[in-house]
Amino acid sequence: MLFAKRFWPGLRDGSITVTFRSWDRPRVIAGRRYRTAAGVLEVDGVDRVASASITEAEIRRAGYEDRAALMRALRGAEAVWRVTLHHVGEDGRVALRAAVPEADELAELIGTLDGIDARARGGPWTAATLTAIAENPGVLAADLAAGLGREKLPFKRDVRRLKELGLTESLPVGYRLSPRGEAVLAARARR
Repeated sequence: MLFAKRFWPGLRDGSITVTFRSWDRPRVIAGRRYRTAAGVLEVDGVDRVASASITEAEIRRAGYEDRAALMRALRGAEAVWRVTLHHVGEDGRVALRAAVPEADELAELIGTLDGIDARARGGPWTAATLTAIAENPGVLAADLAAGLGREKLPFKRDVRRLKELGLTESLPVGYRLSPRGEAVLAARARR
């Protein structure tokens, strides 16, 4: 789920506990956790409601000053999805990205990447992907993928795997290597 930056503090401090979305179908599932720019949020409930039935208290819990502001955000939708949620913590990948690994951990990460490459159906991809991101920070995923002769969606899936290891981070457009990713790429180049 995406939230405008103005909502992040309220999501973090627990003053925002509901959001309304004009989706055609639910995009989140109750009981699941989602990483957002405001941290990790857990969805408590997802219900279809008539926008006219939204209470003033819910409008405030969603971070809006009044019904008019909420309706502008929903573009006047008559039926919307009410998502109740709560903040459960920060995204652990943020700290991981900044943690430059020591020699033992570096060897373990390189072993993990070697294992991913060994099992990859289309052949090794981790080094080429890390190098492409290092050389082209902020470039669209579609352009990076094309430069590697790959399809965009499988490429993005693979970058998410690197992100889980703390090696890359998303930018408003494209990606960049984290300090951890830079250390891994440099160590692999020395091998």
